[in-house]
Amino acid sequence: MKERLWYIIKVYLLTLLFFLAAKVCFMAYHSGEHPFAAGDLYDVLSHGLSLDLSTSIYIVIPLFLLAVATLWTSRRLPWRTVAKVYYAFVAAVLAVTFVSDTSLYEFWGFKLNDSVLPYLAQPQGITASVTWWYLALRLVAVALAAWAIYRLYVWITPSGMPSLSLKKAVAGTLAALAMVPPMVIGIRGGVTDATTNIGQVYFSQQQFLNHAAVNPLFCFISSLEHGADEYDIYNYYDEEQCRRLTEGIYTATSEDGDTLLNSSRPNVVIIIMEGCGGVFTEIGGRTDITPNLNRLAREGVFFSRCYGNSWRTDRGTLCTLSGYPSFPNTSVMKMPDKSRTMPSVAASLAREGYDTEYLYGGDINFTNMRGYLVATGFAKLTSMDDYAKAERESAQWGVRDDITFATLYDMITAKRSKPFIIGYSTLSSHEPWDVPQKVFDDEVLNSFNYLDKCLGNFIARLRKTPEWNNLLLVLLPDHGIHYGGVDNTQMLFYHIPMIWTGGAVKKPAVIDRICNQSDLPATLLGQMGIAHDDYTFSRDVTSAAYTRHTAMNTYNNGFMLTDSTGYVVYDLDANRITASGGNDAERLVATGKAILQITSNDLKNR
Repeated sequence: MKERLWYIIKVYLLTLLFFLAAKVCFMAYHSGEHPFAAGDLYDVLSHGLSLDLSTSIYIVIPLFLLAVATLWTSRRLPWRTVAKVYYAFVAAVLAVTFVSDTSLYEFWGFKLNDSVLPYLAQPQGITASVTWWYLALRLVAVALAAWAIYRLYVWITPSGMPSLSLKKAVAGTLAALAMVPPMVIGIRGGVTDATTNIGQVYFSQQQFLNHAAVNPLFCFISSLEHGADEYDIYNYYDEEQCRRLTEGIYTATSEDGDTLLNSSRPNVVIIIMEGCGGVFTEIGGRTDITPNLNRLAREGVFFSRCYGNSWRTDRGTLCTLSGYPSFPNTSVMKMPDKSRTMPSVAASLAREGYDTEYLYGGDINFTNMRGYLVATGFAKLTSMDDYAKAERESAQWGVRDDITFATLYDMITAKRSKPFIIGYSTLSSHEPWDVPQKVFDDEVLNSFNYLDKCLGNFIARLRKTPEWNNLLLVLLPDHGIHYGGVDNTQMLFYHIPMIWTGGAVKKPAVIDRICNQSDLPATLLGQMGIAHDDYTFSRDVTSAAYTRHTAMNTYNNGFMLTDSTGYVVYDLDANRITASGGNDAERLVATGKAILQITSNDLKNR
């Protein structure tokens, strides 16, 4: 078994070397337009290594199985011939991937993904864009790279495998089985909840360096999960019908709105509260679970008819920070080629001279969160990796909320020469509800009460600091949850509290206009006198131009839409209304479908 194991290790290391060499070539090829230092090359290779390690395992799995088979049939099995055929296939795939990725980047500005597939179906699109000489040189490069990769694989392949006794064959098979769990863990990228994803290698504000770190083969394969055809399922009406149905819903201007702030350039902290839907607050008639949040709603600006956009953290976070809608079956955050095009409050305020930071006590690689945050302007990220081991293990999902709230306090009160925006996601109010208190017998209520206490203690402490005077705290959940019989057929499931508090708030107020959490960016920027034209689907709720008050929420292959006439919940699988209120449900369904159509078309074209 030792000979076979050493052979697999050599193939694995050689494959890894190919990925590293491809990155060096990628960076060298684009060095004219994207100059870099030697330290940048090291950072690219080191940060991208995790994806390369995982992808290399996929390459060696067939050879691993072949090596196991030779334990029993080494004389009769033409394993070396089989291996050579596989080498030829892998060499061709790697060569095409490396050359295509390097060549297309100068045109597309993003890594190789399924966007190339339409060009394979219609190659005239390629020949219309580049010369035949350009294509010929790339074909030569593919051929040379494939030949070199193939020859190197053959070079490290032993001429034969020794036959083994029955006892040694059994022992070798058992040893091979013991190797399976480490390989599975390597493919997943570890044993945490976060699986291997592109965003885990992002590390720089220079997007070219992030792209250079991404393994192109992994990027292409992962993009196949989100093919372009997915967007075409929301194709209900012609363009004119869509325009009529959605006219006036998405207004881009801020006109004669109420002034909510006493400062045009406050320091901003956006706290995204995990799962803390209205069912746990006075919105749902509960005064005992979140008393601090209820009090802050009365003391600050309370958006009393705010609705979440989605049902998952990755979707709700992007909706909050980028003012972009959610989709029934698609997580935009998980799509690096799309999420990097999103506007965000971080990028908007960075252009105004703000420092930008994000805090999350969990695994920030989960659902491509790191990639999205870095790509959309958050310059400094703090996550569970920045805490001591005991703190990282203080909760199932990572660092519990009382610890991260203390970190947030330190971040706010740090001496700064520039204004700042900080985003912060809590995590303790999430299954398995493991919080360090037992106030309620119900573990769910106990968890949300713990979140509320952490928030109350944090604000009480912060009020005593000079930083409070020019601080705007925005509090809102990422989404609601199913609890106590409340599910996605009921409006309370979607209803979330959005509260603005802090010394920068002019006076208590209630904004009773129907809106979404995705309206936060336009409303905030509008209050600060900053243009928000690039937020196509975010509305300034305080603006006089916002007259068609509408909120949309999507869940797993369904949506909820509400406006001044009522609401409707529509199941896209069953193509039927599952709940409604008011007398205009059919119009609301048509409007919801039109919104899905125009928003998915926007995403498709990004």
